[in-house]
Amino acid sequence: MQLIPFDNREGFIWMNGSVLEWNQAKIHVLNHGLHYGSCVFEGIRVYNRKIFKLKEHIERLFFSAKILDLDIPYKHEELIEFTELIVKKQNIEDGYIRPVVWRGSEMMAISSKEASINIAIAAWKWPSYFSPEKILQGINMSIAEWKRPPPECAPTNSKAAGLYMICSLSKHKAELNGFDDALMLDYRNFIAEATGANIFFVKNKKIFTPIADCFLDGITRKTVIEIANNIGIEVEEKHLEVNFMKDCSEAFLTGTAVEITPINSVDDYKFSDRDVTKLLIKEFEDYVIKS
Repeated sequence: MQLIPFDNREGFIWMNGSVLEWNQAKIHVLNHGLHYGSCVFEGIRVYNRKIFKLKEHIERLFFSAKILDLDIPYKHEELIEFTELIVKKQNIEDGYIRPVVWRGSEMMAISSKEASINIAIAAWKWPSYFSPEKILQGINMSIAEWKRPPPECAPTNSKAAGLYMICSLSKHKAELNGFDDALMLDYRNFIAEATGANIFFVKNKKIFTPIADCFLDGITRKTVIEIANNIGIEVEEKHLEVNFMKDCSEAFLTGTAVEITPINSVDDYKFSDRDVTKLLIKEFEDYVIKS
C-alpha cells in the first residue's frame, strides 16, 4: 500500500483560529516546540461520524499544556467546537484527530516565555492501527532497552511530545528485529506500557494492568476498565514484574490508535487464549456505538 505523506495531502486543517488548506498549515523550522520539546498533543477517534470522548481528550490536552507551561489561548468549549468543525469539513466517517499545541518561533532559547502558543487540529480517514488479520492473530513484542522515567525526572502524566522519543527508538528497534512493538519497563523494572498503548494481562479470568504512576493513564485504558467492571470481570491495578507474564493466558493493548489489540507474545512469553480479549473487543465496539 502506497503511503501518502502527511505534508502533502488534500483537505483542511484548523490552525490558530482559521481553517487552512492542508498544505498551507506550516510552521517555521526554528519553533521552540521542535527544538526544545514544548509541545503536547492528543489522539482522538471518530466512529461513524461521532467523536469518541472528545470532552475527555480536550480536558487532557489542557491538563498536559498546563504541565508544560503552555497557556492555550482558547476555552475548552471552543476547541471542542473547532474539532467538530474540522471533522465535518474533512467529511470523516471513521478516522483520527490530532490536536497539537506548541510554543512558537519568536524566540530561540531554552527560556522563551514570550513566544506564542500555537494550536492546530488535523483530522483524516484512518483504519485500525493493525490490520484485522493482525488483530485476530495477535501481535508479537519484545522488551525495550529504554525505560519509562520517574515522575520527578519528566512530566510523565502529560501527553508531551518529548516523552515519545524513547518510544520511537524502542519501536524502531523492535520492528528491525521482526517484532510489531516493544514493551517498556519503568525505572523500577516494573512492566509499564507499550510504545504508544497501555497493556493488560489475564490470569485465571482476572485482569491485571500496571499502575499508571509514571506513564499516561489512557482514556481507552479507563474505558476498558469500566467495561470490564460492568460485565463482572475483576480488574486489579498493581506493579507487575516481568516474570508475572509467565502464567498469564492472555494479554492485550489498549489505546486510541490500537483500540483493543491482543498480544501473541512478549519475547519468550506466549499468550494463546483470546476469550476475555474477544469479549472486551465486542463490548468496546458496543460501547462506542452507544456513546
